[in-house]
Amino acid sequence: MTADVVKLPTGFGRLWTAQTISSLGDGVTYAALPLLALTLTRDPMALAVVTAAGTLPWLLFGVLGGALVDRWDRRRVMWVADTARAALLAIPAAATVLDVLSIGLLAAVAFLLGLGGLFFDTAATAYLPDLLRRDPALLERANSRLRGAQTAMSGFAGPPAGSALLALGRAVPLLGDAVSFLLSALLVRTLPAVPRPVPEAHESLLRQARAGASYVFRDRVLLGLALRPAVGNVAFLAVETVLALFARDRLGVHTYGFGLLLTAEATGGLLGAGIASRLGRRLGTGTALTCTATVEGLAVLGLACAPDPYVAGVALAVCGAGMGATMVLAPSLRQAIVPAHLMGRVAATSRMLAMCAAPVGAFLGGWLATACDIRTPLYAAAVLLLAMTAVTASMTSNRRVEAALRAAAPAGGPERPASEVPALESATDLL
Repeated sequence: MTADVVKLPTGFGRLWTAQTISSLGDGVTYAALPLLALTLTRDPMALAVVTAAGTLPWLLFGVLGGALVDRWDRRRVMWVADTARAALLAIPAAATVLDVLSIGLLAAVAFLLGLGGLFFDTAATAYLPDLLRRDPALLERANSRLRGAQTAMSGFAGPPAGSALLALGRAVPLLGDAVSFLLSALLVRTLPAVPRPVPEAHESLLRQARAGASYVFRDRVLLGLALRPAVGNVAFLAVETVLALFARDRLGVHTYGFGLLLTAEATGGLLGAGIASRLGRRLGTGTALTCTATVEGLAVLGLACAPDPYVAGVALAVCGAGMGATMVLAPSLRQAIVPAHLMGRVAATSRMLAMCAAPVGAFLGGWLATACDIRTPLYAAAVLLLAMTAVTASMTSNRRVEAALRAAAPAGGPERPASEVPALESATDLL
């Protein structure tokens, strides 16, 4: 029976619906939160605090959160995390009504929302293989659908909706996101139960985590794949921190237009994901990754030089295309060359590096905008991306990629060239 004949279980439909609704709310908040902060201050460093706060939980509690999820019921972790985030959003909504909202409160809310997201995302990633009986074909189809829905909702529908809702009132987008979390929690509670994971008794979690991290740092291909999102997050968070201020002060874009700029980036992301496999077949995975990274750097440079919102929108779309292709090619290559028993730890190590780099980028963007000019963080981000591309090009060259694929191929099994790495991505690897 082919993978196309096998149907995804009914429980996946509910999980997909829950995450789709939640992603819509995330997109609303993604656009509304920086705009809401702009109603309180125009200090770039203050904006950086709000942006960085949402990423700090991965830096402080990433490993601990993963260890706890491995001991708790994953379905319960998901619905409790969503319920808690819904209740949390009621606090800044009430503060706006009472006119007591502050940057400090927004930063605290962003931090706690990030903590809830850490638990939900980790639990969802661990729950899905159990739900689908670890069938590789079903997992590929499921993750493809989840990624598509997340991009469509958080990238396309959410940002314009967040900008529009903010025009109706400062509390409205926050309440909208709270409703999405509640609906998601209700759906997750109806998911079928899966066996609770049994902790390994013979080796500490710290030792296991260290083994996974050392595996990444010893392998040049894996290290190159991990450095791209890590350095990329420094660059992209530097841009994101000042993007709303840059759009308003330099491009003359206000509330609704800012949401459209974010939508342009998401549009490019979908296009990039769609052509990723073709790029890999034509150029080889290693060369394709170098090309997409170069495109990202040049696109950010174009954004920095943009004289109007139309050029900026094109630059963001091109950057999104590079990112979308990278987020298909890199995780798929990692899946092909990492032993199954190390896959979770290797993926977690790579994501941790990326998330820990994000606060650095946020504060770098705020500092450069304060000390120099609002365009300076964008120029610095472009330089970082292009420098990272030059450093990692040889680490993930076609020659190294093909050697890694040969080493990972089963004894007596067919060897796969770099151009035939599967192009579907796992939810575990979406950085």
